[in-house]
Amino acid sequence: MDNPNYHSGFVALIGRPNVGKSTLLNYVVGQKVAIMSDVPQTTRNKIQGIYTSDKAQIVFIDTPGVHKPRTKLGDFMEQSTMSALSEVDAVLFLVSATEKRGPGDDFIIERLKKVQKPIFLVVNKIDAVHPNDLPDIVAQYKDALPFKAVVPISALQGNNVNQLMNQLTDLMPKGPQYYPSDQVSDHPERFVIAELIREKVFQLTRQEVPHSVAIDVTQIKRQNEKTIHISANVIVERPGQKGIIIGKKGQMLKKIGQLARTDIEQLLGDHVYLQLWVKVVPDWRDKSTMLKDYGYRGRDY
Repeated sequence: MDNPNYHSGFVALIGRPNVGKSTLLNYVVGQKVAIMSDVPQTTRNKIQGIYTSDKAQIVFIDTPGVHKPRTKLGDFMEQSTMSALSEVDAVLFLVSATEKRGPGDDFIIERLKKVQKPIFLVVNKIDAVHPNDLPDIVAQYKDALPFKAVVPISALQGNNVNQLMNQLTDLMPKGPQYYPSDQVSDHPERFVIAELIREKVFQLTRQEVPHSVAIDVTQIKRQNEKTIHISANVIVERPGQKGIIIGKKGQMLKKIGQLARTDIEQLLGDHVYLQLWVKVVPDWRDKSTMLKDYGYRGRDY
């Protein structure tokens, strides 16, 4: 693109689990690129969603939810978040209008005090509260950091999201378009496919299973002009978790596969034949080689 007035840059999304970071990213990009679930710590990699307009291209980095690490996977997620904040042009600090400011928010605010970038306070889920309550909700945060702006939004319904995007566009430095206009993520298809399968595991199996699940996509092979064959392992830590994911007579695994296949077909635009297996790998979250195998690549692993 030769437009000398074009803007391009990088924006990090940060907030405690379940405030709607992935929902906002998916709304802005217009396609499902970030896994959505109400289970905390769903996002494990820095998923990048790419927003392109005739004025700007903004690459969003959806950081893993900031939390105190308890495993090597947790260390990776924490490290991933802090590195994301050092390489962006602006930061969106998302909070939920439906929840009071808590220790999780304070933990993030302490981290953000070290960030020398414009920080927006984005108050999400305004569709779930009365407009009269908004001033009190904002008041909990407004003196915590020198915010560039405070923007109340509903990522689910899109309220005020355009206003937020306009402000970000104006703030981005002048620069070229990094990615083609129709590209919405810089992740390879294998990664996005794994995330879509993992999302279904989150949605369908509660209890302790989700935190100890990884997806290893072992094969993506075109069978013919219209069909792609995909094989993947669902990795769990304990035999009991394997039983939960397989379910009675294999029904749970079948359901996970059916729902994941629908999303993958939408992503690839082809008919998909999806085969899933469940594999027990004890304590994979604390094994560096396993983390690398399943796509979590930190500086120290």
